[in-house]
Amino acid sequence: MIPTLLPTYSRAPMSFVKGEGAWLVEADGRRFLDLGAGIAVNALGHAHPALVAALTAQAGALWHTSNLYQIPKQQELADKLTTHSFADTVFFTNSGTEACELAVKMARKYWYDKGQPEKTDILTFSGSFHGRSSAGIAAAGSEKMTKGFGPLLPGFVHLEFGDHEALTAAITETTGAILIEPVQGEGGIRPVPDQCLKGLRDLCDEHGLLLIFDEVQCGVGRTGKLFAHEWAGIAPDIMMVAKGIGGGFPIGAVLATEEAASGMTLGTHGSTYGGNPLGCAVGCAVLDHVADPAFLDGVNRKAGLLRQKLEGLVASHPDIFESVRGSGLMLGVKCKASNADIVQAGYDQQVLTVPAADNVIRLLPPLTIDESEIAEAVERLDAAARQLSAA
Repeated sequence: MIPTLLPTYSRAPMSFVKGEGAWLVEADGRRFLDLGAGIAVNALGHAHPALVAALTAQAGALWHTSNLYQIPKQQELADKLTTHSFADTVFFTNSGTEACELAVKMARKYWYDKGQPEKTDILTFSGSFHGRSSAGIAAAGSEKMTKGFGPLLPGFVHLEFGDHEALTAAITETTGAILIEPVQGEGGIRPVPDQCLKGLRDLCDEHGLLLIFDEVQCGVGRTGKLFAHEWAGIAPDIMMVAKGIGGGFPIGAVLATEEAASGMTLGTHGSTYGGNPLGCAVGCAVLDHVADPAFLDGVNRKAGLLRQKLEGLVASHPDIFESVRGSGLMLGVKCKASNADIVQAGYDQQVLTVPAADNVIRLLPPLTIDESEIAEAVERLDAAARQLSAA
């Protein structure tokens, strides 16, 4: 008999009932150090006072009206995002998946309105993850994501990650855009080097293509800049964000230049819940903290400490770990032992990590984690490695 919850998840046998900063409390009272942050969502940790206050105040005033009417908090959040980014305009969604759908629509509508409707192809890369909608799985293209869900949405050209020659050769008269994560998350914490991001910008400019960045996982302070592409000193035409922008409340967004968004006119897209007062109130509070240069300096300082300690961990357990990679507080440890076994051993030591492709464990702690908690986290990972070595 099928469970009342559709069985599409392999859930760990833990039920958390309370969160405090970088900690989660299990129903039985055990305290877990959270290096997953809800898969890079809880940017300010669990139950951050500013987010609790923002949500409580908004909930006591107004929950939802729909986009039939003006939503002051939505306008406020859009103004903050455009002030702190390359973008001229923002559309709010409920998730990163929905942001992907709009980014694809926006790119194709742009070329249609330019009188070049044949330019529908979007170049994407192996190891990518752009959500689980029809457009998202078609963009990623992996068998794991697409098997059994055909026919797939056409118009995506899949290229090997890092193959520059193949990328250049793939551009044809039907190419309209390039879509890439500045740091792949699900693909195993694989950063695109700054020079390659600059090269992508140059390539798009040379061929008149739109550049779309998926910063759903790597954005909102995760790498030590507000958005990961800022390290390369360039900007996209369209960008997807979600996860961290709501600090745990479901909200996403598409940011775009005026030119790239020019085809999205009255009635071309919509959302009942997208940008509702609750989500935008929390988003404003998140951005007030994360966009502060002093806060980002702290992220970079803590990221350096965590990376240094992880390098030591790898050196201490060459039978378990291989290397550290990533950017900011979006780090991955490439494993020699099974990453699933390491995640499980972490559960035994009451530390939470997230598995990814390429036999990697992801460390995506709250950006508010402190130095003592970083030390404690690595001590628990060390204990997990010793446990596996002794098994």
